[in-house]
Amino acid sequence: MDPRRQRFPAETRSALVDVAVRLFTEGGYAATSLDAIVAGAEVSKGALYHHFSGKQAIFEAALEQVEQRATLGIAAAADGHDDPWEQAHAGLRAFLQAVQEPGYRQIVVSDGPSVLGPERYREQESRSTYAVVHQVVRSLLAATDGGRDAAMVDTFARIFFGAMSAVGGSVAVSEDPTAAAVRAETAVGMVLAGLRQVVEHGDPVLDPTP
Repeated sequence: MDPRRQRFPAETRSALVDVAVRLFTEGGYAATSLDAIVAGAEVSKGALYHHFSGKQAIFEAALEQVEQRATLGIAAAADGHDDPWEQAHAGLRAFLQAVQEPGYRQIVVSDGPSVLGPERYREQESRSTYAVVHQVVRSLLAATDGGRDAAMVDTFARIFFGAMSAVGGSVAVSEDPTAAAVRAETAVGMVLAGLRQVVEHGDPVLDPTP
């Protein structure tokens, strides 16, 4: 019996996604064929279609895997600190490291928006890095007296996530991503410092109580 047929379905799917991540990273979406993916995974094209409807579907699975790895790394970095402000800075550094990875740069930043389309791309973000940013912002605001209501937390999270997405994209496409990451960390660090000043010393916009 062909050893390729002895794989369990989950193993086959995992092998296909792993190969897809590698090939999409190396050549980009347009230059990567389904034939190359099935050859790399050592399965038949029928096995691929058992799990995925086509090239876009397996690309989305590859993007989800890259995003999940980045998200887990960001969350782990933030969880390594008890102070919420240190959590935010650690998460920021981990995020800026993630966007410098070749897979993230090519699959998530370069090909992701055009292949998935704006709406699907935003949905994917909301299931991954946005969730981590939301939790970090919640921790920051909860550190104040009484915290903030859910609507305010969500507003801050969206604003902060927008800033993170913008700087992450600029780092990912930079000719010198290391230097760009240093600049981005400095700039976002200044934003965090300003937010900390407001949160710890009060502001009539955030706390209208006289």
